[in-house]
Amino acid sequence: MTDRVAVITGAGSGIGRASALQLLATGWSVALLGRRKDALEETAGLGTGGKTLILPTDVSSPAEVEAAFKATIAKFGRVDVLFNNAGGNVPTTNFGDMTWEAWKSVVDVNLNGMFLCANAAFRAMRDQTPQGGRIINNGSISAHNPRPGSSAYTTTKHAVTGLTKSIALDGRQYDICSSQIDIGNAATPMTAKSTNGQMQPYGQMAVEARMDVTHVGQQVAFMANLPLESNVQFVTIMATKMPWIGRG
Repeated sequence: MTDRVAVITGAGSGIGRASALQLLATGWSVALLGRRKDALEETAGLGTGGKTLILPTDVSSPAEVEAAFKATIAKFGRVDVLFNNAGGNVPTTNFGDMTWEAWKSVVDVNLNGMFLCANAAFRAMRDQTPQGGRIINNGSISAHNPRPGSSAYTTTKHAVTGLTKSIALDGRQYDICSSQIDIGNAATPMTAKSTNGQMQPYGQMAVEARMDVTHVGQQVAFMANLPLESNVQFVTIMATKMPWIGRG
């Protein structure tokens, strides 16, 4: 197929934007999902080579996610790849001080939003002709090891691993692949605080290395461009000098 269609959540900045630009550069049609229309328009304006569809969407809303996938299929005819990227966090909080409101705000986006988008993509891929597609979930280094004061974020990212495995197993009969990319300290607005130091498990602040977010976009594009007979099930991409190995 020459017309390949991707849906990217959190496409208005950072990792989502970098991934969208890489896919557009190789001719993909990309539906850009995110909360802010102006940010999505900026991403679209930076893209070259492919077609874009701007869809302001709150991924924690079942109705908005359903509408976004319907609009994508109406515009482009199918869904070949979902990069399930949207996520959020709250300030570092000791578990004993974590409130229900803060916990729920993270879970609603990082886990419930992941489910809603993956579920909509799965159904589209199962029911389209030709059948199949690829769902790439954005995990995190925190899907392996937590940071101090990150109980909500870490819990959701561990849960994403279970979601990825379940989709991979249930999707086999429909030629639906499921992958997870675990990303550490890409240079994005979300990790900007790393330039001033991050709390370490030994109780002190330390500046952590970051990497060019373009490298993450290139990895997502590599995974997206694989034929469905092949799959990168799990991959970790991180700044080489980031303190992950041996964290804690």
